[in-house]
Amino acid sequence: MRRINRFKKKLLTLLFYGSIGLAASLFLFLIFYWNLSLNSSIYSLINNTKSEPVYLWSYVILTFGTIILFGVNAVLFVYRWRKFGPPKLKIQGGSGLGALVGVAASACPVCGSLLLSAIGITAGLAVFPLQGLELKALSFGLMALPVWLTTRELKSLSCGDETCPILRPTSFRAKDKPYLITSMALVAVLILIGWNMLKTDPIVFGFFNKTALLNPNDNKLNTTNTTSSSNKIYDEVVAKVLPEQGFQSKISLKDSILKLVDNGVIDRQKFEEIYKQRGLPNELKDVLGKPSNKLILLKQENANIYVNLLWALGLSNYMSTNKDSPVNGKSLFNFASTGGWNIGKEENGGAYFNKFRIVELTPEQEVLVTQIAKNTYRPCCNNSTFFQDCNHGSALLGLLQLGASQGLTEDELYKEALAFNSFWFPQNYTQTALYFKVVKNTDWEKVSPKEVMGINFSAVSNWAKNVQAEIAKIPNLIPQTKGGGGCGV
Repeated sequence: MRRINRFKKKLLTLLFYGSIGLAASLFLFLIFYWNLSLNSSIYSLINNTKSEPVYLWSYVILTFGTIILFGVNAVLFVYRWRKFGPPKLKIQGGSGLGALVGVAASACPVCGSLLLSAIGITAGLAVFPLQGLELKALSFGLMALPVWLTTRELKSLSCGDETCPILRPTSFRAKDKPYLITSMALVAVLILIGWNMLKTDPIVFGFFNKTALLNPNDNKLNTTNTTSSSNKIYDEVVAKVLPEQGFQSKISLKDSILKLVDNGVIDRQKFEEIYKQRGLPNELKDVLGKPSNKLILLKQENANIYVNLLWALGLSNYMSTNKDSPVNGKSLFNFASTGGWNIGKEENGGAYFNKFRIVELTPEQEVLVTQIAKNTYRPCCNNSTFFQDCNHGSALLGLLQLGASQGLTEDELYKEALAFNSFWFPQNYTQTALYFKVVKNTDWEKVSPKEVMGINFSAVSNWAKNVQAEIAKIPNLIPQTKGGGGCGV
């Protein structure tokens, strides 16, 4: 019986301290995720860094290492207090500072950070030479330091002679029961809060909801799911979002591509080398050498080509308002839209940012473009078109500039933006159209493009919450797909 009681006491002691550490780690994890979700998502973080596995794994290891150490610090704090009395703040203070640094570093390196923006670092982690890994390492170190110091202090205080403080019991006692119940309840509450936060993140949502698209931000069209299926509603929606005949734009390229070539933004040799393998549709075979007054007919087959052509335009075309762009700062050369543009004469596309008057805009047209750019989003992150941190952001900005210069109205520009985004992110907007059709009983052609392109339906986090989560409640509405895409040329 005595042995059973000892085992029970050890188990309760382990449970007591374990629940404290787990609650502390969960709390910090939720704070980290909350800061990340302000501008991005776990999916966006992985998608934007998967081409740099060393960075991604370093980010993940340092993040979870910091979270675990925070829990260890909480346990040591309580243990030391129970055994010797209140600990010294100078020893435990490092964990609090480490937590603050860790929160600042919990963001997607190319999606910005509202927390860092609040203190004037508008480009987020991208402003740092190692894209925030130095902050991650600092946070980890600040968490590890108090663990080492507290452990050393505990050894020194347990010296066993009369100069040492009197040891107090640290094992679980009957009077600790309310604290154990409280800590376990806190763990349960934090898990519940965490699930409610995480369940709408695209990567978590896609794992637990098999009726949803496996890759909600796939930039490559899966033709088996955009032609026909056994679901008539789905087929009807696809036909409207991605019409087989394509989208007839009111915008033409005119001489914009020629100017991009003349100014070196597009290196003709590099461009032709890429599309020698991929192939160009007939209407774009002379796109580098001749002006085109023909209105763009956007189709599945040419959508990705227009991403690259318009990317170069949005990146390099001058607008006075671009001086206030979050891209315009110390980290200019580190974004996917700048550092990722590698088919120009310059080594880094950041050299072309806002540099040439490719498309002339009147002051009124520039105001219109800037206004729409700030109010339109894309489903690969939570940033607006004005924050052109990736190729799709630059491409949509270029499209808006072309359209405004050719006299399109605000409503027409929103319609163009939605059509191009739909072909660039077909799975997202197919689901969005399904949402309006099935949940809101509104046909796609009656939905306001301005509303769909706004933060509630085109920013990835809100899209997952407002569209994907609702659609998943309807079984067998969406066929499964697989595939992948990114923000490269």
